[in-house]
Parts: sequence; structure tokens; C-alpha cells
Amino acid sequence: MDREMELLLRSDPAAFESLISQLMSSENEKRSQAEVLYNLCREHHPDALALKLGHVLHSSQSLEIRAMAAVLLRKQLTYSSRGSVADESPSYLWPRLTPATQSSVKSLLLSAVQREGQKTIAKKLCDTISELAANLLPDNAWPELLPFMFQAVTSDSPHLQESSLLIFSQLAQYIGDILLPHLTTLHSVFLNSLSHSVSADVRIAALGASINFVQWLESTADRERFQDLLPAMMRTLTEALNSGNEATAQEALELLIELAGTEPRFLRRQLADVVGSMLQIAEADQLEEGTRHLAVEFVITLAEARERAPGMMRRLPQFIGRLFAILMKMLLDIQDEPAWHGAETEDEDAGETSNYSVGQQCLDRLSIALGGNTIVPVASELLPQYLAAPEWQKRHAALITLAQIAEGCAKVMIKNLEQVVSMVLASFRDPNPRVRWAAINAVGQLSTDLGSDLQVHYHQQVLPALASAMDDFQNPRVQKTRK
Repeated sequence: MDREMELLLRSDPAAFESLISQLMSSENEKRSQAEVLYNLCREHHPDALALKLGHVLHSSQSLEIRAMAAVLLRKQLTYSSRGSVADESPSYLWPRLTPATQSSVKSLLLSAVQREGQKTIAKKLCDTISELAANLLPDNAWPELLPFMFQAVTSDSPHLQESSLLIFSQLAQYIGDILLPHLTTLHSVFLNSLSHSVSADVRIAALGASINFVQWLESTADRERFQDLLPAMMRTLTEALNSGNEATAQEALELLIELAGTEPRFLRRQLADVVGSMLQIAEADQLEEGTRHLAVEFVITLAEARERAPGMMRRLPQFIGRLFAILMKMLLDIQDEPAWHGAETEDEDAGETSNYSVGQQCLDRLSIALGGNTIVPVASELLPQYLAAPEWQKRHAALITLAQIAEGCAKVMIKNLEQVVSMVLASFRDPNPRVRWAAINAVGQLSTDLGSDLQVHYHQQVLPALASAMDDFQNPRVQKTRK
């Protein structure tokens, strides 16, 4: 095995690429043999192994081999536990490499990132560089990296711009203090990339980097310096939607949701514009469900960030009404599946769609986040309209809404309990069994969330209605409803 290992490391790149290929094999025996040989190389010849991986990553014609080499290098040259002692990790090669090998590996990585045009591999390569840099930059052990990155991000190459932004984005969480003196330059770089790049990938990378830096900055004054980036950050989203690139738009939305959850105050100056844009996306039926759901999630996340930004969403009552209407409309996306009527447990959700599920969950979260004083007035306008509608889906949606908001609005609903109970009990006589089921479900939920008030004061009305529903032998789902 020792001779095989030495021959492998001294041979042409094809033999080493074959080993990497075997490490990815679906055949257990072949993969196990390759792992034994690879581990021996790591243990006895760390310099040769690191250089082989670097050269393969730099020069291999195989996309799979280059991708695997990037992953292997990251695992061998870095360690994920920031608080651990590197030398104590047997798989952490960097301290065992000679200075000459370390220098060569760093050069190979920077050269590879300039050459790599395949996006998924470039991202893996950026992960490797970022994690290695997080270990080295605090000791000024990679002085050429930051000049390289600033040069790359202002180059004419979109893929180099994107790669450098991805690295900046990741470095913020590791070594933000080292980048602090460069904030003015970084602000200019981010603004230029967000505003002027023709590449959607570069704009998304700039959005991610901007958000990571805003989250990392502890000083309010430093965060304020990035405040003027927000319009350009939002344009990244709108431009993706306008060009029909919903995958990019969804990526932007996910990043903005993270910002809303961690630094909601960053949005406060332009809150109305930002929330208005999100609701416009949520209302756009021509967009994919996933895109609309993420826009809703953004607004819900802002509402839930009440500890970091108390009362911020309550200052936008007109938007709360729009959001509530959007969520109730989502509950209309339900089908009357025949399987539902049979009362089998596994068919309890038959006919419900992802749209319906998201609407249901978000009504619950919104009411808990904002409370009854904010939600009940909005609900009071829409619920009667839905209950009086000829479509069973609307009547059903009204009762589901009532059940979902009960927990968050309990204190206010108790004050209007007679009206609430009357509204629900009237639906026990609805001609549609799914509506009757929703009414029974609402009674159960109200009994849980409103407690003894409903049970003590209204049991004379509620119990006969429930007993009557138990006689509905033609509709076993309604008859056997439990709460």
C-alpha cells in the first residue's frame, strides 16, 4: 500500500483524478479502498496531497473532479470549530504543511478562482478560500488575499466579481474586525455592484454581502453608512421579477427575510416602500407560489421581530389589512376532495394545498405577533363578507381564520364573545359539510384559546349544536370531528 501511495502521488494527474473519482463511487468496496489510500496519503504525505488537490482543482477538465477537489481541500485545510485548537484535529492539514506548500496552495486557490467559470464549483471554491482565510487573516498569514479580492471585485469579469463578493460575504462573520478599516471601500463596491452590474449573479452576491455586513456591524453609526444601499438592494429583487427570473428573485427574498429577522431596524426609514413592494409581490397571481409565499414570509418575519423593532409594523395599519386579506384569500385554495368525506385520519387534510397551509400558518403567526387590538378590527371587516358569500370556500375560510387568530387575539375576542359564538354556531347549519366541519373545529379551538369564558357562559348554546352535529350520519367527517 505504501508503494501504491507513493506512485499515486508522483504519477501524472490522471491517476490521482481516478482516486478522487473512486471516492465518489456508489460501489462500497471501491469507495472504501479509495478512502483507505486517501487517508494514508493525508497521514504520511500531507504536502504532496495538498498540492495534488490544488493542481486538480486548478487544471482538471472534469467538473465533478474539480468540485470534489474543492470540497476535499476545504475539509483538509480548514476546521469548522472556530474555538478549537487546529493541531488537535487529525484531519486539519494546514499546520503540517511546509511554508513552501502553504504558499503554493494559496497561489493555486487564487489562480483557480480566476479560471473557474462553472458556478457551482466556483461557489465551493469560494467556501474553501473563505474558511482558510478566516484562519489565516487574523495572523496576517495571507496578505495578498484582500488586495486580490478588491482587484477582482472591480474587474471586468462578472464571474470574478461574483466570486470576490461571495468571499467578502462569508468573511464578514469570521473576520469582520479586519475588514472594518475597509468599510468605505466596501460600501462603494457593494453599491456599484448592486446598481450597475449587468449580471444578476453579481447583484445577488452583492446583496448577500451587503446583508451579511449589515448584520455583523455592531455600531449603529456603521450600519447607517450602509443605509443608502437599501433602494439598490430592493432593485435586485424587482429587476429579477421584471426579467422573469423568479429563481433569482426567490434567492433575493430569502436574503431579505434574513435581514428582516435579524436587523429589522435597518428597514425602518423606508419601511412603507419595502412592505408595499412585498405585498404587491404577494398579490401578483402571475408569479409562482414560492415567490409569493416568500414575500408573505418577509412581512410576517418583520411583524414577529417585535423585540428588535417594537411596534414597527403596527405603524402601517393599511398594510396589515392588505396582508390579512392576502392570507384569507390563500385559504380559498382548497378542493372538495371525495376522500375527505370518509373520515379516515390520513385523509384529514385532503384537498388542502400549499397555498392554503401557508395562509393558515401565517394567520396564526400574525395574530400572535400583533395581538388582538391590531388584528380584530381588520378581521371584523372581512369575516362577515366571507361568511355571507355564496362560495363555500369563503365561508370555510372565515371559520378557519377565526380559529387561527383565536390564540393571538384571545383577550380582545373575549370582550366580543357573544358575537363570535353566534357567528360560529350559525355555520353549524351551513349546507356544505366542509363548512360545518370548520365551524365545529372553530368551537374546539375557541374552547382551548378562550378557556372557561366560552365554556361557562355559552355551554347552553354550544353543547346542543355539537350534539346535533353528532347525528349527521350522512357526513361521517362532520359527525366524528374531534378537537
